[in-house]
Amino acid sequence: MTCDLTQSRLHAYFDGELDAEGAAEFERHLESCPDCELRLAAEEKLRASLAGAQLYARAPESLRKKLQLSLPKAAVPPPVKRSREDSWRWLAIAATVVLAAILGWQYLQKLNRYSQQQAMAAVIVDAHLRSLQPGHLEDVISTDQHTVKPWFDGKIDFAPPVRDFSSDGFPLLGGRLDVIDSRTAAALVYGRRKHIVNVFVEKAQPGDSQNGSGELQGYHWVSWKQNGFTFTAVSDTAYADLDQLKQLFLAP
Repeated sequence: MTCDLTQSRLHAYFDGELDAEGAAEFERHLESCPDCELRLAAEEKLRASLAGAQLYARAPESLRKKLQLSLPKAAVPPPVKRSREDSWRWLAIAATVVLAAILGWQYLQKLNRYSQQQAMAAVIVDAHLRSLQPGHLEDVISTDQHTVKPWFDGKIDFAPPVRDFSSDGFPLLGGRLDVIDSRTAAALVYGRRKHIVNVFVEKAQPGDSQNGSGELQGYHWVSWKQNGFTFTAVSDTAYADLDQLKQLFLAP
């Protein structure tokens, strides 16, 4: 879950607005909070990218003339004759500024998507860890997909695709309801040798970019979209195992 201090203290710390005691307290908090650490790293990377982009532009000639006309006549300097070379130089500078702005915007969009993906990964891993506590793994215990799938009827507003992959080394163990970022999700529980794999299923949201993979706190996760749903598999098993499970879901 998202840390409360991410909103209340992180930006104050980042901008140097905390006193020495507050800054030291937040730095101690960073040592045990991966969410705040990820957000702080993203903010620092954003500041560095903006500082290095040098997004500045020379004022256009029309603005210079307006300023000259607004001054007393005696203070207006004689007009400067500009050669064709100067005009081409201005066009080159303008093109460079536009290109830098476009590249900067694309980079910021990519950085924002990365930050959102990392934040969602933290939520998913947190839900996986909660499920491993005694009595939290399954609400319905069954290796039969025709038992697990109907169990969700009336409990959520969609029918999650439930499949058993025992013959491929991923036996279905059961399912439960879970909450991911304040949304109710279906959690399908699979086994992989001695490991537990949670597959969280939600209805795809407009603009949802939940596609990718990664590792957080020693847990691997893989996300994909299929038939109007988003799936995220997470476990401490090898990444190759999760990718194999993903391919089994994608297979017709």
